[in-house]
Amino acid sequence: MAGDEDEGVAASPAELPPDETHDASPGLSPGGGSGASLPGLVLVATPIGNLGDLSPRAVAALKGADVILCEDTRVTGPMLARQGVGTSLIPLHDHNEASMVPRLLERLRGGARLALVSDAGTPLVSDPGFRLTRAAIDSGLPVTAIPGPNAALVALTLSGLPPHPFLFHGFLPAKAAARTVEIGRIAGLERSGLRATLILYESPHRLAESLAALAEGLGPDRPAAVARELTKRFEEVRRASLGELATHYAVHAPRGEIVLVIGPAPDEAVPGEADLDAQIRAALATGASLRDAAAMVAAATGLPRRQVYGRALQLGSTR
Repeated sequence: MAGDEDEGVAASPAELPPDETHDASPGLSPGGGSGASLPGLVLVATPIGNLGDLSPRAVAALKGADVILCEDTRVTGPMLARQGVGTSLIPLHDHNEASMVPRLLERLRGGARLALVSDAGTPLVSDPGFRLTRAAIDSGLPVTAIPGPNAALVALTLSGLPPHPFLFHGFLPAKAAARTVEIGRIAGLERSGLRATLILYESPHRLAESLAALAEGLGPDRPAAVARELTKRFEEVRRASLGELATHYAVHAPRGEIVLVIGPAPDEAVPGEADLDAQIRAALATGASLRDAAAMVAAATGLPRRQVYGRALQLGSTR
């Protein structure tokens, strides 16, 4: 993460030529190729590894900005210097974003052009910037984006797993107990019918532990892929089951930025109507009330209690 706020020196907002106008109406953003040259906030995607992936339009927007907001000036500064971008940098990260928003909004209202980047990839995707972006939108200030690299989507396309629908989760909790709870929530959604490829980010030193927890919570046979060092010289995509990947990385410690892609849950994870009915009848046969039987089956299947109770009522009326 970036250091203190004073790592970069803000440039003064530049005056716009008299003939340049923009629509700052609420809900509207400058469109097309001109958006990056107009006052407002522009979200700029940066390379995830290969510096050649920074687009000419992104370079132009960064050069034309009054100031660039970044996670860590020590990361962004050298990258921009290689591209000939000398725009002043201001750190914007999880620890200072809330306090920075009011003064940044004032600069935007004064006609400044602010560019927002993350250390790598597309801003806001598991990175800071959402508070500022939301505040600018709510204030009716222009917000636009220059698309580019995104590690999650690159990993998805290389994984060999179904590309849609997909669910991007970001990072799992760092602490084991919270991680287990979160994986349980995902498993519950899948038992309720969610069928989507899952995309997660993970740090190298937690990968083996997270894979083991995912194998236990979602099933060791789930197909998955670990993508690391994407677009770099030592790019690697390892495709196997969750259990096999957990075993591999428990022995071979990975390096670099990591994206984990997990294939959709198998259809049998959700009980069919006949199976659900059988479980409800078995619970009722123990002498449990309809409500208690529904609670028991809901806990066992992960299905919503209301759904199970509704079906139990239907079965109860035919007894």
